[in-house]
Amino acid sequence: MDTILIIDDEIQIRMLLEITLSANGYRIAEASTGKEGLALAASVLPACIILDLGLPDFDGLDILKRLREWYFKPIIILSVKNTEDDIVKALDNGANDYLTKPFRTGELLARIRMAIRQSQGMAVTPIVSFGSLSIDLENHIVRKDEIIVKLTPTEFSLLSLFVKYEGRVLTHQYILKEIWGMGYHDQTQYLRVFVAQLRKKIEDNPLKPKLLITESGIGYRFGG
Repeated sequence: MDTILIIDDEIQIRMLLEITLSANGYRIAEASTGKEGLALAASVLPACIILDLGLPDFDGLDILKRLREWYFKPIIILSVKNTEDDIVKALDNGANDYLTKPFRTGELLARIRMAIRQSQGMAVTPIVSFGSLSIDLENHIVRKDEIIVKLTPTEFSLLSLFVKYEGRVLTHQYILKEIWGMGYHDQTQYLRVFVAQLRKKIEDNPLKPKLLITESGIGYRFGG
């Protein structure tokens, strides 16, 4: 049974999450402060952490940074802070996902399952499939409906990055840095062009993508 650590100072939120997560087969650990959360994370070693950014003793972003010094499993931010800047900072500092309050419990459960599944399969299999799309990561071969899709080296590198972090929101800046280097960190329009080209080749309907999803103003999420 996986343990989920909740770090949130709102008792109502902790109670709601405890009821919801327990009913879905998770063991729960709770902390109402950043200090308590850090201690519990080290002793419990949870499969996933749900972290609020508005804690009474520390800024949640500082807690996130301190956790990421040693904790490599999923951290999902659950916060009333909903500005683009808050979300991007959290994702760039190691959060796997970001949901704003109020939230839908069904969506949170889906995000938790995806994050844990992704973390347990960090060694990516050479061939992965998403519906009619098959990606051979070792031989750089992509097929859609059993027909080979011709991708440029950059398009394949971009697709491979998305597959590696399936279900995780990747910010524009992170993608640009990983694929093109630091000199391109602000070239978001450049990235949009490549994403549009990739969608034309892998999506059933590029205008209504189901694989490569835009997170408005933030980045992209692949496969969930």
